[in-house]
Order: sequence, then C-alpha cells, then structure tokens
Amino acid sequence: MLECSFLFIFKSSMARFFYTALFILILPAILVRLWLRGRQAPAYRQRWLERFGLVSLGSNAQHGIWFHTVSVGEFIAATPVIKAVMDRYPDLPIVITTTTPTGSEQVQSRFADVMGKRVFHCYLPYDIPLLLGAFLKRLKPRQLVILETELWPNLLHCAKSKNCNVLVVNARLSEKSAKGYSKFPNLTRQMLNNIDRLAVQNDKDAQRFKQLGMPAEKMHVTGSIKFDLDVDMSIIEQGEQLRAQWGETRPVICVASTHQGEDEIALDAFVQLKKKLLDPLLILVPRHPERFNNVAESINNRELNLQRRTQGMAGLETHVMLVDTMGELLLFLAASDVCVMGGSFVENGGHNPLEPAALSVPVIMGPSQFNFAVICEQLQAAGGLQTVSEQDLPQQLLSLLESKQLRLDMGKQAMAVVEANKGAKQEVLALIQEQFNGEG
Repeated sequence: MLECSFLFIFKSSMARFFYTALFILILPAILVRLWLRGRQAPAYRQRWLERFGLVSLGSNAQHGIWFHTVSVGEFIAATPVIKAVMDRYPDLPIVITTTTPTGSEQVQSRFADVMGKRVFHCYLPYDIPLLLGAFLKRLKPRQLVILETELWPNLLHCAKSKNCNVLVVNARLSEKSAKGYSKFPNLTRQMLNNIDRLAVQNDKDAQRFKQLGMPAEKMHVTGSIKFDLDVDMSIIEQGEQLRAQWGETRPVICVASTHQGEDEIALDAFVQLKKKLLDPLLILVPRHPERFNNVAESINNRELNLQRRTQGMAGLETHVMLVDTMGELLLFLAASDVCVMGGSFVENGGHNPLEPAALSVPVIMGPSQFNFAVICEQLQAAGGLQTVSEQDLPQQLLSLLESKQLRLDMGKQAMAVVEANKGAKQEVLALIQEQFNGEG
C-alpha cells in the first residue's frame, strides 16, 4: 500500500512537472495571442503584471475568501453567493479573479461602491508555480472558491500547499471534457485530490467526476446556482419602459451571446422575417467585444438600419441594435418577445438559457447545448425552450412572434422551471461556511 502511494505521488509529480514545462514553453504564444486580441479590445494589453502574480491590492485584501470566476457568465452566477458570503462575514475581504477584461468590468461595476475597500479584483496569474506562489504570498487567502470547471493543476496544488481550503462550486463536466481529462489520469487524479469539496450541478456530472478519481465523500450534488439568479425589479421596469418607447406591438427579438458565424445566421433570419412581419426589431448581443466592429459591418452589408448601443438607444427607424456594451443583456432580454441564445448554432455548447427564462422570455437554441445539457433538457421538457436548426430558425421565430399566447405559455413554463430549481445557493453557502469555519 505504501509503495502504491509513493508510486502515485511520483507519477503525479512528474505529470505536473511536464505539464508546467509545456505551459512555460507555450507561454510566449499565449502572450502573442493576448496582444493580438488587444487590437480589437485594448483592455487585453493592460495589467499584464497581474497575470504574472504581481498584484498590488494592499494588506486589506489579505486573509479573506478568494473567488475565481473566469468571465462574465461565471461571475454573474457567483454574484448571489458572493453577496451572501459578504453578509455572513461582514469584516472579511473578498478577492475576485477573472481571466477576461469583460469579467473584470462586470466585477468592478457590480461592486463599485466597495471596490478597493471590501472587494478586490485582479486577473488570475498564469498556471505556473512561481507566479501562483508570489500571488498567494501577497494575498494569503484562507479559502479559494472556484466556479464551474476552471480546474488548473498548479492553481489547486499551490493553494493547498499554502493551507488554503479549495472548493469548486456549480461544477459541471461534459462527456467531451471528461474524455479529455481521462487521457491524463495521473495529472487529473492529483488535481482532484487537491479539492476539499466539490459541489456538482447534477448526478451525471458527479458520476463523471467519480470516474476520473474524485472521492465520492468530497462531492455534493447541489443543483445549479444559476437558477438562483437575482433579477432586480428595476431591470424589469426599464424593460417595460423600452417596450413602451418602441411600441407594445412591435416584435422584438434578442439574439444573445453570439459567436463568430452566428451573427450572420441571425441577420439572415431577420431579413426573412422583415418580409412577413411589420417593423420587427433585432437586438444583437455579441459575446466578445473584439467582434463588435465586424458585426456592425455585417449589419451594414445587409443594408439594415443600425443603431450601436454606445451611440444611443434604438428608435422607431432602427432595424438592428448592436449592443456593443457589457452588462446590459438582462435589460434587453426584459424588453424582448423572444430570445435566441448564442453559442448553440456553432459547436460551442450554448450559453445560459436561464437568464431569459428568469424573465419569462421564451428561449430558442441551436443543437449545440453541451454546456447546459441538463438545464436545456429541463426547459425543453417543460415547454419553455425550443431547439431548432439554422434552417428552421426563421420559421420558428415567425410562429412565436405571430402568437402572443404561445409566447406567454412558453415564458410561463420557462419561469416555472427556474422557480422549481432554486435553492443551490443556500447549499453552496453552507459548504463555504463549513469549510471556512474548519468543520470540513
């Protein structure tokens, strides 16, 4: 038994060593890609020292709870949990790391009143022990809470070596990702062994983690905290005001979180709808800021009247409003008749359909849904979501926009699924408290 344990430790250490060496070798390529992305989104060229572990958040950020949320979606999901932790531990500093500038903007916007006082933000350092060691030495966090599947071998190892409890919450693991991890069993098992508690979204995810070597006693099936989305009443009121401004009977379609190739699909479907509906309005929300200008060009190429959000709000003459801002998706969903959720008409796995569902807005998605497979199954079974192909999208939109009763029924069923599945936030909060108080 002792010999087997030693062999596992040796193999795991060697696997992490080779992983680290490979990461260091490809780091120049990562930096070049970051610089190139900065041509369209200049924020990618800023604050590079943070990505190398050189943070200057001050002593007030030390000895607190560290949340890692890779980007916008994960941060929005984590926000109710973060707020609950802040209420429970009013004197405790909260550090939030992201990897994207859009995530950074969201953090600084949501916590603007306490930023730099109670809440602190910086970018996550690259997954190299030396950089993570410098980061952890400066901040000395007592607990690390990771959202979803941001599992980095050195991050988990270094956190545990500094006596920092590690929780992964709202964890999900697609079949595709599980197959990828299984190709590196020694590295994966060591990584999972460094997790103190794993809060998974459903039984399927738990089974996949177990097959990879995650001890069952460390896992808890909590459901998805994305069901616990807090929608401020002011968002709903502003949405109603927009509808009044645009016209109550005007068909409004929100195509959200699009990736390259999906904007063209949405625009071509909209051109067909314009021939059959009176004055429809398309609200187009690209996922990544660096694509805003290219999407604007696609709109102009189709000779559609374009209104960029940064230049004002859509008016009666607008055909397409391009939302080239961040953090306003819920507002425009609240003003829409139907939502087409992006990332699902290309092989990207889809984005969060619970945001429109929480606003009683019917949801249409393409066939790629592996990021939210169980949630999409629940919504579709209840009648709150429809899955369509690119070819069928125009006709499905037309059917929905021509029937107010169908939209109301779908929206009602979508909202019912959200309400029926709330509660994961409290379970996750209990796990955080248990670990933080040293009871785990």
